[in-house]
Amino acid sequence: MNPHFASLVLGLASQAKSVLDGNMPPGAEAAGTNDPKQLAKALIDTLTALEEKTRGNLDSDEEKLLSQSLTALRFQFATGKDSTTGHWELTGVLLDRPFPTYPAGFPDDVLAEFTARTGRGVLGNRAASGTVILDELGAEHVASGKWIVYTSADSVFQVASHEAVVPVAELHRACEAARELLRGEHQVSRVIARPFVGEPGAWRRTANRKDFSVPPTGDTLLDRCEAAGIPVLGVGKVDDLFAGRGVRSTHTATNRAAYDLIEAGLDTMAHGLLLANVIEFDQSWGHRNDVAGFAAGLRELDAWLPALERRVRADDLIILTADHGNDPTTPSTDHSRERVPVLVLGGRVRPTSLGERRSFADLGQALAEWLGVPALAAGSSFLGEVLTG
Repeated sequence: MNPHFASLVLGLASQAKSVLDGNMPPGAEAAGTNDPKQLAKALIDTLTALEEKTRGNLDSDEEKLLSQSLTALRFQFATGKDSTTGHWELTGVLLDRPFPTYPAGFPDDVLAEFTARTGRGVLGNRAASGTVILDELGAEHVASGKWIVYTSADSVFQVASHEAVVPVAELHRACEAARELLRGEHQVSRVIARPFVGEPGAWRRTANRKDFSVPPTGDTLLDRCEAAGIPVLGVGKVDDLFAGRGVRSTHTATNRAAYDLIEAGLDTMAHGLLLANVIEFDQSWGHRNDVAGFAAGLRELDAWLPALERRVRADDLIILTADHGNDPTTPSTDHSRERVPVLVLGGRVRPTSLGERRSFADLGQALAEWLGVPALAAGSSFLGEVLTG
């Protein structure tokens, strides 16, 4: 493969991604979840750019409902539905069992040890929405100085504190202590520092969030690129999801900021892999069941795609995909296991439908072939099926 390229994998926010397809695999969790079909009922405006890219690659029943926003390819999760599991599988590492979850909160002995290591007590310890638990416990935290500890349906140990009560550096050290503590049977996917500011009724999370992830259990596509001397540039939280291994990344608060960084990366990278995670579909709209915001985000994405295409070169490859679902139209505010989209664009890409693939890792294997690095341990490349010449 010509070494002069910039391969771009754009994750539509760990999650809006599934707006482009979304049918559930048999036996998957979150029955009734199907991001695109639910959103179609609320999204009246056409998504012109996505329509042009996906025309002719739709199932007939889906085409009637979502003629403007479907993808050409589907995947199926092996296990789990968190961001770490999805990103690892997309880059060639499969988990044989999901990370542990704690719907009833963490064991007392875990919290006692966390308190001993950090010098502060704990409030909360339950599965909750981050905004809701701040409303419930924010004032008590400010008065007591105790950590707000909570989780979700995913494998996360989240620690929130007010920046005027606990310095951000101390919060980050506490999360490092939690990461060391949560090993073995309690090895959660991520420990997340959630600093906030404001007053009761007007709490606001800040940009000082930090994730402490488990390192990948095998060599990822990013490791292969690093070993081959191929530059890897991250946009969004991708470095957190790989524990900083094989990628440097600039975090963003909005989708628009991510799109700007993607364009800047394409302008400055002579070759390499650009991996972007667009956060608002998940953090701002999916988890908050904000259908209107989600729909507006899709329109913003659709309006931006032509600008992206104008920056790509003949040997560039662009892939839009997802790591899980997050349907804003269902009562749940958590991630969902869904088939996710893969939309492949580029000067050498021919319009085609590949049907349903068995693993997210097929995408990573296709990129490994494109980049000319050794094959990954998992996945079957579809590169030859989408390229001309």
